[in-house]
Amino acid sequence: MALHRTQCLLLLLVLTLLGLGLVQPSYGQNQMYQRFLRQHVDPQDTGGNDNYCNLMMQRRKMTSRQCKHFNTFIHEDIWNIRGICSTTNIQCKNGRMNCHEGVVKVTDCRETGGSRFPNCRYRASTSTRRVVIACEGNPEVPVHFDR
Repeated sequence: MALHRTQCLLLLLVLTLLGLGLVQPSYGQNQMYQRFLRQHVDPQDTGGNDNYCNLMMQRRKMTSRQCKHFNTFIHEDIWNIRGICSTTNIQCKNGRMNCHEGVVKVTDCRETGGSRFPNCRYRASTSTRRVVIACEGNPEVPVHFDR
């Protein structure tokens, strides 16, 4: 009886792991998803000040070759962000219909006027606001911060 139960649980585990493997994003989508995570997701922090932006823009490699002029960090759990992908499709800035919107906590980092590479400097602005992200794949994952 115990052996049969163990075999059933093992079979269920194997099938679950196989199922998870079958719904992973494709290689290209996975790269775009990983880039989205690197550039836009920081669930552990609430952001808030200029030092946060200066540090995060450098850590996340957005000041390696030039100063990125503007970037938004989302302060939500990745599953909350991925949940936005299940909302109604809307039009992206590029005209495609793979964008979705949701309301999240963010820090916007804007390059200051006197900032010059390699000494990139940023102004922070925090808020809870509507964002639009592009999603792709099956299951859909965020791949681009639209606005």
